[in-house]
Amino acid sequence: MDDKVIIFDTTLRDGEQALTASLSVHEKLQIAQAIERLGVDIIEAGFPVSSPGDFHSVQEIAKTVKNSVVCGLSRAVEADIKACADALSVADQFRIHTFISTSDVHVQQKLRKDFSDVEAMAIHAVKYARKFTDDVEFSCEDAGRTPIDNLCRMVEQAIKAGASTINIPDTVGYTLPHEFGGIINQLFNRVPNIDQAIISVHCHNDLGLAVANSIAAVQAGARQIECTINGIGERAGNCSLEEVAMIMKTRADLLNVTTNIQHQEIARTSKLVSHLCNMPVQPNKAIVGSNAFSHSSGIHQDGMLKASNTYEIMTPESVGISKTKLNLTSRSGRHVIKHRMESLGYQDTDFDLNTLYQDFLKLADKKGQVFDEDLEALVFNIQQQEMQDHYQIESMSVQAANGNFATAGVKLVAGGDSQAYSATGNGPVDALYQAIKQGVADQFDVTDFKIANKGKGEDGLSQADLIITWQERNYHGVGIATDIIEASGQALISALNAIERSKRVAELREQRQKTPQV
Repeated sequence: MDDKVIIFDTTLRDGEQALTASLSVHEKLQIAQAIERLGVDIIEAGFPVSSPGDFHSVQEIAKTVKNSVVCGLSRAVEADIKACADALSVADQFRIHTFISTSDVHVQQKLRKDFSDVEAMAIHAVKYARKFTDDVEFSCEDAGRTPIDNLCRMVEQAIKAGASTINIPDTVGYTLPHEFGGIINQLFNRVPNIDQAIISVHCHNDLGLAVANSIAAVQAGARQIECTINGIGERAGNCSLEEVAMIMKTRADLLNVTTNIQHQEIARTSKLVSHLCNMPVQPNKAIVGSNAFSHSSGIHQDGMLKASNTYEIMTPESVGISKTKLNLTSRSGRHVIKHRMESLGYQDTDFDLNTLYQDFLKLADKKGQVFDEDLEALVFNIQQQEMQDHYQIESMSVQAANGNFATAGVKLVAGGDSQAYSATGNGPVDALYQAIKQGVADQFDVTDFKIANKGKGEDGLSQADLIITWQERNYHGVGIATDIIEASGQALISALNAIERSKRVAELREQRQKTPQV
């Protein structure tokens, strides 16, 4: 059996169905090109008959994407199939994916037909699709709950009609891995022409088993997995592309299969989809969550410093993340503090580890997470508040309207001197930040920015967290207020004051180096 597993991405079809607002054509193109860079074999770009906008999007993606096969979805209806063919005809090669329900509950209650009628519709749909392309995929919707005799019958007839890929969906995420793998096994054992088609699987995550079921199917002989970036999709979502890709890479010793996925593109693609779809990735999400390569336990951190494979079965670099993150929290041990100080350029003689660690624990209990600049401030006994007031926002005014640039005016106190600044921006936060930048001598870049709701209702507290980069070092800032713009301003001021503390640390460090040691 071939050891290549085809990756079929349906982020732009099944994934988009779960969004509160449709993506624009430009946004869909961005995602399609990112998925193409990722090395996906098939991109299901949409459901062309569903709307003129979806038709246009599929057509534009088919024009643009060259290294992946672009696919359109259709019901087992001629008009749907023709819409797919018309939208995709601009591509050199394309796939038509047609489907119909096969489970008793769907056939009887949704379609209100006999199984023989559904079988006839499926055969006709596949034959009609073959008039436009040799690459036809047929799906048995709700296959996981379809009687196995009926499923085998439908698969055999669809292959005979000309389908080159047969998809077995666990549409409602009902089956357990051993059940789903058993279904695939039975198809291989009972369908006489099964060798004439690729067997695909499309698993949903209603019970959290989409990835497990997909891997079980591969072990049983399936050679296409249908999945989405970040696992987005109907209800609880789909099989997660990044998870199955890394399972097959990490456990190649057991699974003995390969994919065309460019694994180092995973993190970048995940972030793009999360941003454009406005669907944040949960921190503990496997592979791409912010905590996926983050270690807080002192025991884990000690192991990581000695050998990364003690607690990491894959490297962050392998999925396009720059490095492992060792969080400095009250759970961190002395060895991590010593390691972090050494990475900042300090020698053992520059600080007393026991004293620094005790001060660190007190600060960690107050702040939750401690950053590099905090550690340095502790070394030189600079209190958290000592440099806090170098920058302050005395007052600010921000205005924004649809279709226009936002404008901001800010009265900024810097080192005791107050000065007014104004600027425009692409949005209210950008305008405010542009105004503040005018009063700051240091050139910095905002590299990460997040807003979170810390309360309920329209007057709940908003928390802004950001990271700014100055002289190749990152500085964290946080702001909390009922107004999002005010919280954002506070966060930037917090990070700028962290830079000022680091400057004070540098001065004290230089003075210490110049002072003769007795």
